[in-house]
Amino acid sequence: MTKHAQYQLTATSGLVLEGGGMRGVFTCGVLDCLMDRGVRFPYTIGVSAGACNGLSFMSRQRGRARYSNIDLLDKYRYISLKHLILKGNIMDFDLLFDDFPNRIIPYDYPAYAACEERFEMVTTSCRTGRACYFDEKHDPERIIDIVKASSSLPFVSPVSYVDGEPMLDGGIADSIPLLRARELGFDNNLVVLTRNKGYRKSERALHLPPFVYGRYPQLRAALERRNVLYNEQLALIERLEAEGTLTVLRPERPIEVGRIERDTRKLVALYDEGYATAEALQITNT
Repeated sequence: MTKHAQYQLTATSGLVLEGGGMRGVFTCGVLDCLMDRGVRFPYTIGVSAGACNGLSFMSRQRGRARYSNIDLLDKYRYISLKHLILKGNIMDFDLLFDDFPNRIIPYDYPAYAACEERFEMVTTSCRTGRACYFDEKHDPERIIDIVKASSSLPFVSPVSYVDGEPMLDGGIADSIPLLRARELGFDNNLVVLTRNKGYRKSERALHLPPFVYGRYPQLRAALERRNVLYNEQLALIERLEAEGTLTVLRPERPIEVGRIERDTRKLVALYDEGYATAEALQITNT
């Protein structure tokens, strides 16, 4: 984001939230700042960690995403190789998607159902290898199924199910769903990324052993082309940003926080950067 950047809210404004695992605490900071400023968007779409954080944004539970991603991580240590060995999932999904929203830090389902704005969460179909977009607001169980699927990381999380269909992390097929927002008519977008400008993934060919997702050839193909697609999305975003038709919030420097980071000091610093970045954006209403 350039210094003193401006963004004008309109009827076609969209908020696009990238995933990135624990790098999503940058997004937590951005969203808390937007809530403090009373900013709302007609349309928001989130992937993986962006979907999790977006849910708290839609229910207007300021600080909830930060608390669950930083304070409760330090208390419960819900990311670890122990979980991967014992449960086949590097994250404790029972804690994250049952205990957290239902007991420890209750999610405000009525507030989410009552909000007028549209919110979509992205998953990847294991059968087709394509992105699926869901905007469920009224069925708590289905909401959890969707956000859990959107957050199910390939290789280190089991396949999740939405409406009986096998799903994984939405970032496999659509890491930064800007084009989805534009297809729906939201052409005035604010994109929140969790990597610095100029970042690109390696496009070295990924060759999966036959036994890895062998039942899902289209998913295997999507995983193999994932990095190429992601880099294409970043190139498009940077081009539109340079043309002045897109506003982007992102960390300024290469960040030290990993996808499954457990150092809460690093997480707090990244959250603070996200908040400050959003605070510096000049936002006006039409």
